[in-house]
Amino acid sequence: MKKIIVIDDIKSSLKKKESFLNRSNIEIFTATSNEEALNIHKAEKVDLIITNLDMPEMSGEEFCSVIRKSEELCKVSIIIVSSNSKSDIERTSQCRANAFITMPVNPSVLFEKSHRLLNIPRREHYRAPISVKVDGKYESRPFLCHSENISASGMLFITDKILSQGDIIVCSFVLPDSKHIITDAEIIRAVKKITEFDVNQYGIRFSNLAAEARYVIEAFVKKTSKGMKGL
Repeated sequence: MKKIIVIDDIKSSLKKKESFLNRSNIEIFTATSNEEALNIHKAEKVDLIITNLDMPEMSGEEFCSVIRKSEELCKVSIIIVSSNSKSDIERTSQCRANAFITMPVNPSVLFEKSHRLLNIPRREHYRAPISVKVDGKYESRPFLCHSENISASGMLFITDKILSQGDIIVCSFVLPDSKHIITDAEIIRAVKKITEFDVNQYGIRFSNLAAEARYVIEAFVKKTSKGMKGL
């Protein structure tokens, strides 16, 4: 049995019949605030929490911080929903969540991320969740993207840019409290958007990552994973 907490206004926007949430092995708890979600998690030890960045009394940043600092509570995956504003994207980078979704919430994207996190293999814990802006370049043309997780071998990012498996791009990004990293990468996985509210999602493999940059990423993943052990 998998247990999920969903903030009330997010759940009300979903059509349950269109998701895996109506399966017999899924138990759903509804919360009206992050404080209530925290109390439910303390009692039930859920597997996944879907909440908003902006909530009364306890923000998404505070919520994630409390959970990740607790050895008893940290073994849970978290999805944060926020607006697409620059300030909110910067705020999500401070949240130690596993995934981020911008409003309006697209049910298919939310269900895909939820399903992936509920069934994530143990090896993927070597990949740290992160929210950073990545400056990409393909065929000498720049584009913007947003990274969701990273490891020393590659990263997962979303963008409006249309790319294909096998494309070689240049990535430029800065990890929190770290240096500027630039590297070539190959698109090894491509999930194209279906509707106007979807995003293109790509998995990339770094091609010529410098030894120093690899060390920086590995140190970041190790540091981040300490607070998320067992997720």
